[in-house]
Parts: sequence; C-alpha cells; structure tokens
Amino acid sequence: MQSETSPLGNADVPGAGNGSGRLAGAAGEPARGVLRNETLIVLALSLGASAVSALISFIGSLTKPGGLAHQAATLNASHAPGRPWLDLAWQLFGIATALVPVVLVAHLLLRERAGGLRAIGFDRRRPGFDLGLGTGLAAAIGGSGLLLYLGARAAGFNLTVVPEALPDVWWKIPVLVASAVQNAVLEEVIVVGYLLRRLGQLGWAPWAAVAASSVLRGSYHLYQGVGGFFGNMVMGVVFVLVYRRWGRVGPLVAAHALIDIVAFLGYALLAGRVSWLPTM
Repeated sequence: MQSETSPLGNADVPGAGNGSGRLAGAAGEPARGVLRNETLIVLALSLGASAVSALISFIGSLTKPGGLAHQAATLNASHAPGRPWLDLAWQLFGIATALVPVVLVAHLLLRERAGGLRAIGFDRRRPGFDLGLGTGLAAAIGGSGLLLYLGARAAGFNLTVVPEALPDVWWKIPVLVASAVQNAVLEEVIVVGYLLRRLGQLGWAPWAAVAASSVLRGSYHLYQGVGGFFGNMVMGVVFVLVYRRWGRVGPLVAAHALIDIVAFLGYALLAGRVSWLPTM
C-alpha cells in the first residue's frame, strides 16, 4: 500500500517549500532555521556524535600496528566483570539512556502537531504488516551482510566484530535482545523517519536525503572498518527506499531488531564452536 505522504519529497510535507523561511500551516510552527538547529541538536545527542566517535576509533585502528583483521570491535561488553548485579544495572542504564533521543523526537513531533512517532509510522496500527515485511528484509539483508563482513575481514578491511562478550549469567539473553531492540528503535526512528521528515521540510532533494541518511548510517559503523561502513550504507539505501514506499518505520525497526538478535544470540551460541565464525 502506497503511503499517503512522501517522507522525502517537499510537496506532501506540511509547510515545506513555501520559500518564506517559516513553515506554512498553523500559527506558531517553528521557522526553518529552528528546525535545522533542532535536527543538528538531535543528531549531536545521538547518532551524529556516534559517527564522530566511530571515525576517531577507526583512525586509531588504522594507525595501530597489526592490521584491522587482528583487532576487535566488541558491541556488548561487560561493564562490571565479576559483579553480575552491578553489571546488569549498567546494562539496563545504557539501554534506557540510549533511547532518550527517541523520546525527544517524539516530543518534537508532538509539538509540531504531527501526532508524535505515528507521523513516521512507528506505532501499533499495522503490527502484522510491520513484522512480515521486517522479517523479509531481515532475511534478505542479514545473509548478504554476513557474507560482506566475512569477505571484508578476510581482505583486511574490517575489524573482527565481537557481537557480545557478556558473562554467562541468567540475564545475558534478555539483555542482548533488549540491546538489539534499542539499536533498532534508535537508528530507524532518527536516521530514517525523523531525519528524512526534517530534510524534506527543509527543502532537500529526495536523492540528497537518501545520501545523507545512508552515509550517516555507514559513518557510525565505521569503528568496525571499511566493510562495516559500506555494508551499512547499502542497508541504509534499501531501508530509505522501503520507507519511501510505505511511509512506515515499523518494518525497519522489526528488520533491524531481528538482524541484531540473530547476530548477538548466534555469536553467543556459535563462537568457538564453528570454524567459519571469526573470534578473538
């Protein structure tokens, strides 16, 4: 079903493209400069800052002796080794605080009178559709992503990704699942739904918005290496095209969560037991 609005174009975005420097529509809506600054602040508090951190980390890895393939990027590590309850508290704290920018985005969209996260299709209106399309996307992207990672690592362009290094305690699996869901919600709400909406309102061309969203996604995965950058950038293009087609972030969140859940739990179960899975 075609979306009723275009997440990228100007024509269907309320108030975009009127040339007056202020969004058209209800009185009191913020000026374009306010929306631009707001977008920069949201990115600076979330994935924009992660992109800068990933770039610094990648430079450090490149300049470290031994090559990228002999270095590791650990995604879910223990914060208090040997102290499981304190470790659990830190894990839950990290997951909760990482979602604060999503709450901020919801607030900003409510202030805009756009209906909160419903404006970008992150709601419970079509759970079956979201899960079904998300599962298909996860199956298509997950397998090809694994092959790309293995190839990039073998060629020396990627670090060894360690999806989890948590202790074997009762909360390990629930925390890994929660971490996967948090990653999915944060990235898809901000990098696809929110960013594309704002870029459309600011008059960006559709192709430029696709490029910005996809490059940003690749950038904050650069700590994994060149393979992580390009693989996630391609994933970003696919996700944006899906969002343009249906105008819903829900399927993207489902797909991303499933990909990460399989990666985290698969590594926990298979690391050291199969020869094809790199470990450190």
